[in-house]
Amino acid sequence: MTTEAVKNALRRQEIELPSWAFGNSGTRFKVFPQPGVPRSPEEKLADAAVVHKLTGVAPSVALHIPWDKVDDYAKLAAYAKEQGVRLGAINSNVFQDNDYMLGSVTNPDPRVRRKATDHLLECVDIMDATGSRDLKLWFSDGTNYPGQDDIRDRQDRLAEALKEVYDRLGDDQRMLLEYKLFEPAFYTTDVPDWGTSYAHCLELGPKATVCIDTGHHAPGTNIEFIVAFLLRVGKLGAFDFNSRFYADDDLMVGAADPFQLFRIMNEIIRADALDPDRGIAFMLDQCHNIEPKIPAIIRSVMNVQEATAKALLVDRDALREAQQEGDVLGANAALMDAYNTDVRPLLADLRSEQGLDPNPIAAYQRSGYFEQIAHDRADGQQAGWGA
Repeated sequence: MTTEAVKNALRRQEIELPSWAFGNSGTRFKVFPQPGVPRSPEEKLADAAVVHKLTGVAPSVALHIPWDKVDDYAKLAAYAKEQGVRLGAINSNVFQDNDYMLGSVTNPDPRVRRKATDHLLECVDIMDATGSRDLKLWFSDGTNYPGQDDIRDRQDRLAEALKEVYDRLGDDQRMLLEYKLFEPAFYTTDVPDWGTSYAHCLELGPKATVCIDTGHHAPGTNIEFIVAFLLRVGKLGAFDFNSRFYADDDLMVGAADPFQLFRIMNEIIRADALDPDRGIAFMLDQCHNIEPKIPAIIRSVMNVQEATAKALLVDRDALREAQQEGDVLGANAALMDAYNTDVRPLLADLRSEQGLDPNPIAAYQRSGYFEQIAHDRADGQQAGWGA
């Protein structure tokens, strides 16, 4: 692919930002507050708009309910538009209430299951008001001990709730079912892997797709295989991009294993699935506990751009020829040559052509925006996981 073709592909790339990444969030042990943290969904959108203005590729912002609960969601959508962004996926929350100690939609208590399902339906109502396409579901449901609950019954309860929510979706709306290997359930997790998510989505129908959170896998998992498989069967709906070194996730994407991020994006390019029209949402799902939040989010966006640019530079003809001839080293070299290319000058040129600063981090630091919000937001309650 020529340099200009790479730039044209990158011009159409879109990365969705998570509203919660701008708030105070961290590990289960401690959340460290920072100056300038948003106090409302509107201030989160204002921060996200700054990231988009500096990078040019982050035009949408995912909401988390009830963390981003407002009285008028149409008004919030209008405010986002004024800021130069739009509202993206609506993320549900059925893991923080005390009622959900033994699960939400899989809880043995029908009252709790009803409460959880009603919240998911409320999120679809919010989608109607905001014009959002995607409902993203993640369940912490599971068990800690053998015999604690019936594993098959829990799958039946999950399927029943998903079906009710699926049937409520509009024609242009869809469900993204996320999975997680473990945490907080340590014996069984009700949606522990991509296969379980895929099976439920297949049963539900075409409006249900899998969301791959890159931090939600066992060490050594070949995530690009999962990407390739789901692309092949048309069931990959979204990514939650982040990194993890051991058991937890939510670090900046590309921080732990940038080569893995490149391999993932290589499969996206192989399937010609980068363009927004293909329907795959490239979302960040991160928290920034000790690092400054806005620069960390900008850095994450840049990491995805760099991995994408490298994947676009793979010589597809040389790679295919080597693969068909059984040239193991030649095929690997075709990938490695692209991965080892320094694409930062290319991206800097692209930003300059778009009227952006070639270095978004430096531009943010010079902007004075942090000093402004640190002053303006000195009072009030900062947003966080429980806000």
